[in-house]
Amino acid sequence: MPETAPLAAATEADIPALAALHAEAFPPDERWGATAITTMLRLEGGFGFLAEGAGFILARAVAGEAEILTLAVRPTARRQGLGARLLEAAVAEAARRGASALFLEVSEANGPARALYARAGAAEVGRRRRYYADGTDALVLRIGPEG
Repeated sequence: MPETAPLAAATEADIPALAALHAEAFPPDERWGATAITTMLRLEGGFGFLAEGAGFILARAVAGEAEILTLAVRPTARRQGLGARLLEAAVAEAARRGASALFLEVSEANGPARALYARAGAAEVGRRRRYYADGTDALVLRIGPEG
């Protein structure tokens, strides 16, 4: 199902489902609840896509740049192409909104996510030392042409 699950624009009505998916996809100290997801979705330029019951992405596009805020895929739906489809939808929407580059952060220890972003053409442009609760660094990645 995840490979073919239809993507829909995420709305505030989806927030309980988004919070439940985020709780399944991330360790306890990295989970976002409904309040955090509401805040992210309401940010200037905020948008998202949901594959119901399987995963979602939240992003924002402002002033010619975009950023991925979170990408969550239920563990049972991973490695089936859904993360790539969600990322592709966000990149396309960011471009539609005028962004020439999209930024994101990923744990240095998250090999599968790093591989996903590499396949999308992401390049490392920075590092945030000990960014995550477990002490790992965050790699700052950019998808799009050099600025």
